[in-house]
Amino acid sequence: MTPRDGAAPAYRTLAGTLRAQIAEGRYRGGARLPTESELSDEFGLSRQTVRRAFQDLVAEGAVYRVPGRGTFATEGRGPYLRQLGSIEDLMNLSDDTTMEVMSSPRRQVDLDAAGRLRLDTDLVYRMGFRRFHEVVPFVVTTVWWPEQIGRLVVDRPEVQAGATSAYTMIGLLEPHLPRPITEAAQSITVASADPAVAEQLNCAVGHPMLRVDRLYSDAEGHAVELAVSHFLPEHYTYRVTLRRSTV
Repeated sequence: MTPRDGAAPAYRTLAGTLRAQIAEGRYRGGARLPTESELSDEFGLSRQTVRRAFQDLVAEGAVYRVPGRGTFATEGRGPYLRQLGSIEDLMNLSDDTTMEVMSSPRRQVDLDAAGRLRLDTDLVYRMGFRRFHEVVPFVVTTVWWPEQIGRLVVDRPEVQAGATSAYTMIGLLEPHLPRPITEAAQSITVASADPAVAEQLNCAVGHPMLRVDRLYSDAEGHAVELAVSHFLPEHYTYRVTLRRSTV
């Protein structure tokens, strides 16, 4: 599990593997996770790397540690929590959530979205979906794409109304792009649930929401997708890792 150039650090890859195993139910009913020594031998990693992976999972609330006994998966459904520190982390939301398409991609005029996508035309593609963790819907997202981007996926079955899948939209989109997605500019604000959001998330109109806007860009700085998400705060905990620059 030695990272290649550009690959995620080994501790983050291991944390993702353990997170997926927990989501699959491998450690339910009080079963103990493997020890640092056992994971070090299994994956060929140093004890320090394994320890860092465990530290991330503890910080997320995915596991807890009992001195003298070991590390255990946190029981119960509680809020959905993901630690985000990279584009890969956003793509890996598909590891333990399900996407349900609420409205198929539609070509339309949208002055605001086109402006935020930095387009020289007012035509964009728009679609909407919600995501579930286990059986609980916790976020509704609307995305807008430039015309040339939307045409790449508009006919795919995964984006048709009513379709469910384990994809994220950027994970579905990126294999068709000429250049990889390298940046997500993000803003977080508080908003109220409008009638459409309230219906899709089974909450009251006006319910406080966490609104997250992300503008994804490719390696040449071209906007690829604008995504506006409304999260239920009681079913979602947002955590971001900030790292000091090494330059």
